[in-house]
Amino acid sequence: MNHEDPIVLTLQLDEVSFQYFNNQRQLYFPPERNFLKAHLTLFHHLPSEHFPQVQQVLEQAAQELQPLPLKVTAVKSMGKGVAYTLESHALQQLHLRLQQRWQPWLTAQDKQKLWPHVTVQNKVLPQQAKALQAQLQEQFSTFTATGIGFQVWAYKGGPWELLQEISFIGVESL
Repeated sequence: MNHEDPIVLTLQLDEVSFQYFNNQRQLYFPPERNFLKAHLTLFHHLPSEHFPQVQQVLEQAAQELQPLPLKVTAVKSMGKGVAYTLESHALQQLHLRLQQRWQPWLTAQDKQKLWPHVTVQNKVLPQQAKALQAQLQEQFSTFTATGIGFQVWAYKGGPWELLQEISFIGVESL
């Protein structure tokens, strides 16, 4: 791992939900900008020099946590893109605990309240995003997904490199 590459932390989704979102992303994300698979970002920029501490906190949390139920509640326009919004009190609590633990290292973006979402289109003209949002909303009904662990990535200036997957194996629910 290059110590200049920031760490990105995502929530690993169950395989069925991941495939659904990733298929949507493959269909609607501009191919020349689609470096990543579908993901739900928890933290955008953790300093890589703190990787051992990040890893330790995540491994400890995963020992305590059971998979997190998530409710996919809406298709939202992001101006120049479209995302599915997810809701979970347990995920919000987990994020808050991690924020408190890593407070001194966090960027302004990562200090904000978590907006859990999976982006399936981005960096398009606003009218394209609005049209896709309307199209997807027409077919949309609320469904459930499950957060099954953490994924730790090194940000490589566009693409990400997967460093570690840490599954939730505990019995505690938040």
